[in-house]
Amino acid sequence: MEPFLNTEFGQAMVKFLFMIIVNCIIIFPLYHRRTHRRDFSFTFLLMSVAIFFLVYFMMGMERGKATMGVGLGLFGIFSIMRYRTDSMPVREMTYLFVIICLSVVHAMAEAYIELIIIDAIVVAAITLCELTMKIHPTKLIQYDRVELTKPGRRAELIADLEERTGLKIVKVDVGGIDFLRDSVVLRVTYECDATGQKDVESQFTVTKEQWRNID
Repeated sequence: MEPFLNTEFGQAMVKFLFMIIVNCIIIFPLYHRRTHRRDFSFTFLLMSVAIFFLVYFMMGMERGKATMGVGLGLFGIFSIMRYRTDSMPVREMTYLFVIICLSVVHAMAEAYIELIIIDAIVVAAITLCELTMKIHPTKLIQYDRVELTKPGRRAELIADLEERTGLKIVKVDVGGIDFLRDSVVLRVTYECDATGQKDVESQFTVTKEQWRNID
């Protein structure tokens, strides 16, 4: 009887183990430690497992023979990120894209040296970006003092927002203004530590053209 690790499926399980180790490094020490978002960490990990086996069985046991069905299947995998019920921040979308790409690569790769090099490059790139690029979280706020959104009153607006929210505000963008209710939607960019990062709240609908910066 042929040893399990010498079989096609045994080799796939070794690649799966490599993928889980690398994705756990990306998800927990790099992503979760800074954001403390268990919901996204949960999604990333299970998504990587599902994508790996989906691509593996779509490829079939003949690993070197990719078909049109595989290409269409991969297109469908990346399309699921578009059809979702809740909005996903760009940062989380990027991590999800990386996790899916690594899962597909591990399922289709044939040489272990290729996987080691690719994994090392990806982890190094993410680590470098996390250490060198500071990302400020944002929050949508429904604000009741419309008069402070006029050009030239930026300092007053930021001072009032900092006093009422307790946030260290870096930037304020003005969205839709409702004169009937005397309110305006603001997108506030603020400073905080890693544990205090929050995502943009999505209860307000503001188009891209409506946003304007306060000078």
